[in-house]
Amino acid sequence: MEFLAIILFVIIFILILKGYPVAFTLGGISVAFAFGVSIFAPEQFTMSTFYLLPSRIMGVVNNYVLMAVPLFIFMGIMLEKSGLAQSLLETMAMMFGRVRGGLAISVVIVGALLAASTGIVGATVVTMGLISLPTMLKRGYKTELAVGVIASSGTLGQIIPPSIVLVLLADTINSSSRGAASVDVGTLFSAALLPGLILVGLYIIYILVKSFLHKDDAPSIPAEEIAAFRGTNFGLKILKVLLLPVLLIIIVLGSIFTGIASPTEASAIGALGATMLTIIQKKFSFKILKEVAQETMRLTSMVFFILLGATTFTLVFRTLGGDRYLQELIISSQLTPMMFLLLVMLVIFIAGFFIDFIEIVFIIVPVVTPIFNALDMNMLWVGILMALNLQTSFLTPPFGFALFYLKGVAPETVKTSQIYKGIIPFIIIQLLIVSLVLFFPEIFFNDL
Repeated sequence: MEFLAIILFVIIFILILKGYPVAFTLGGISVAFAFGVSIFAPEQFTMSTFYLLPSRIMGVVNNYVLMAVPLFIFMGIMLEKSGLAQSLLETMAMMFGRVRGGLAISVVIVGALLAASTGIVGATVVTMGLISLPTMLKRGYKTELAVGVIASSGTLGQIIPPSIVLVLLADTINSSSRGAASVDVGTLFSAALLPGLILVGLYIIYILVKSFLHKDDAPSIPAEEIAAFRGTNFGLKILKVLLLPVLLIIIVLGSIFTGIASPTEASAIGALGATMLTIIQKKFSFKILKEVAQETMRLTSMVFFILLGATTFTLVFRTLGGDRYLQELIISSQLTPMMFLLLVMLVIFIAGFFIDFIEIVFIIVPVVTPIFNALDMNMLWVGILMALNLQTSFLTPPFGFALFYLKGVAPETVKTSQIYKGIIPFIIIQLLIVSLVLFFPEIFFNDL
């Protein structure tokens, strides 16, 4: 009767695809399904099992690691209000202005800096879309290249730490492992840094090659305009613009990587640092503070409601024996660990076309993690592969959130079809990185 757990999984997945609220679908359908099973097959599930649910929910609420989520969200939204992105984009554009595609390269670099400072995809894509897209189109950039660069650069916050995806992924893997090998958030941050930087490098290489082969797609900025902006104190301008955000990145990530602070403690430092940076930029006000606090509360509530719904689903799924059933199915099918990993990566990639990364983390990851542990696979490696794969979910049509964010702030002349075409090369680059980490893990991990 373990197949009942698979039926529950399929029902929830279909309802989410139809657009029902994720948090209430996960929790509500799980409870209703369990109630039905307790009536018609009481030997499979009894409602007394739900006595375990309050302690599990309190375990989520009291989870020290998850405290980093609202703090990193606060940090990202506060930095968005500081005007940092606009200053960085203007300065970087003039630094690389003489190079064909220099403006696009500056967008990628700023996207990487904002990723390491904020980790909020929506804020990064909207900010860069508002500031750089009109400028790139005005300077003659091909629309597909401009939108592709902005959308893909905005998603770097999913893999470059500090990343909310990595925090949630580590917590979900640990809670699903049942005492097996756990994944520390700080270790996951460290392991994600190199693939993230390589991804940035490949974006830049693609832009340079594209600009060389198709010179009209990414023209350079006129020399006289660059000279007028640089003036006599350009070095001082660069230092002023870069010093504070880079210092914040070093403090936050450096404290995690050196072991001085846990990710949760570092997130508190980052939230305070972002507020101080906003004050220094003379953009701080109590109105801004209120807006940041309200947006932080909204996003945090969304994440935690989904997490509580996922906790209910996991309890019912495991009580029905779904995890044991899948393990036996995989073992009996004689799939090798690598074949199973490839299958999971394919499922996550396809799911990313239709549902959000949070839904994938809280629905698919708890189901497959026990099987990875049973196959004795390195969960740090698997976690990084999942994170890289989840990043593509922001770019893959029809429901890639980065595409929606960008379309919402793009000029009316930019068509949805152009956005879809523009992100294809960057999705290919992301899949290339996934393949590198998948087939050559020794490059990225010392113990593999």
